[in-house]
Amino acid sequence: MRVLSGLRPRLILAFAAMTLIGAAAAAGASYVSARNAILEAVQDAAMNQLKDRVATYGRPLSVPPTQEQLNDFAGSLRLNAVAVYRDTRSVNGPDLTTFSPEMKEMVTSDDRIQFQRLVRDTFPELLVGMPVLTRQPNGSMGPSGIQVYSLTSLGQQQQAIEELAKSAWQMAALALPLAAALALLAARQVLRPVRALNTAAAQLGAGRLDVRLPAKGSDELAELVTTFNNTAAELERTVGELRAMESDARRFVADVSHELRTPLAAMNAVTDVLDEDAETLPPDTAVAARLVSGETRRLTRLVQDLVEISRFDAGRAELVTDEWDLATAIRDSLDARGWRDGEDLVTDLPEGVLAQVDRRRLDLIVANLVGNALRHGAAPVEIRLKAHTGGITVEVEDHGPGIDPEMLPHVFDRFTKADTARARSEGSGLGLAIALENARLHGGDITAANTGQGARFVLSVPHRAEGVTR
Repeated sequence: MRVLSGLRPRLILAFAAMTLIGAAAAAGASYVSARNAILEAVQDAAMNQLKDRVATYGRPLSVPPTQEQLNDFAGSLRLNAVAVYRDTRSVNGPDLTTFSPEMKEMVTSDDRIQFQRLVRDTFPELLVGMPVLTRQPNGSMGPSGIQVYSLTSLGQQQQAIEELAKSAWQMAALALPLAAALALLAARQVLRPVRALNTAAAQLGAGRLDVRLPAKGSDELAELVTTFNNTAAELERTVGELRAMESDARRFVADVSHELRTPLAAMNAVTDVLDEDAETLPPDTAVAARLVSGETRRLTRLVQDLVEISRFDAGRAELVTDEWDLATAIRDSLDARGWRDGEDLVTDLPEGVLAQVDRRRLDLIVANLVGNALRHGAAPVEIRLKAHTGGITVEVEDHGPGIDPEMLPHVFDRFTKADTARARSEGSGLGLAIALENARLHGGDITAANTGQGARFVLSVPHRAEGVTR
């Protein structure tokens, strides 16, 4: 059935079917009309000939006729006929059993000539019967009791009809190639603008918003092309406005983030001093100092994340790769944050799994995934490193409540937080988004799922990531 899945074969099939049906109907109608004409012609000729000869040779007959008179009368007709008077019949002529009782009854009871067509031993025949009329005592013409039956073979007419049927079906068969040719021509005329629309739509979907088609004619296809052009123009205008707005927003975020880095660096230096002197300050002042220090560090992380996101958005994220033992790289990342094997953390990091990665970006990915599991999951958090033919995977699985099913499709969206009920939380909601961008920069991906006993994040990277800029 896949052969008929395209528009072209279906159009060709429809055109061919309609043409073939029309040709067959015309051939059938012609056949029936010609057959009836042939049969009516031979039938009328046989009946008229019998009537004329009966009228010519039937007058000398006496009633009742003698056997000799019936024989002479039947012979004078010079037809394949038999003359009958009650139980007496002429010597020559067809067998009376050929004629049905119904026909004999109609010839006996009616003054008009009767006919019947039948097939006997596969041969078609025409049977004609009529009464011989004589003048009655009252001067009118009436039946004399003598009847004449003739039998005419329709073999030649049947052969002519069969030849006619054969010719009709041959003509119908010859119409099929013509129908296919017409269907191909029609399909080409219809599908040419459809193909152009399909190509233009594909280009539009690929990002070429300036694609347009020439509108020719005034039919429905031309109206469709005009509608497509108008839609493409409106889409180009809208997308242009959205891109400009998005670019302005990204530029604003990047500019603000960069401008904040210098004052934040100064604030961090001040808060470091306050942290060191917090023990010597009055209790209320010490609490305030620690609060300012914590919020400053949180703001610093947020600005750093925004700067990182702005690099991805601007296409300036650089991937600098080198070959690393991933077990060593992951373990160093954990040690740098004070995360070590124990009740809360269980690692399965086989040595010798080598890959071309950006060490700094891998560190960010591991820190985000493990930190997210420790903050929002429950112990133990398991980290498993696996190598296979298609690449390398790092699984981070916790034993907490898992991820809300409604949030699961959006867990990598920017500013998505695990606890949406809280207006403020320790994270910025950008960690997983940055981790996913870094994984994709390596040519890999990160997936999230619930295991029934917690949440599992799986980082997939190829064995070798090309150094590119994104």
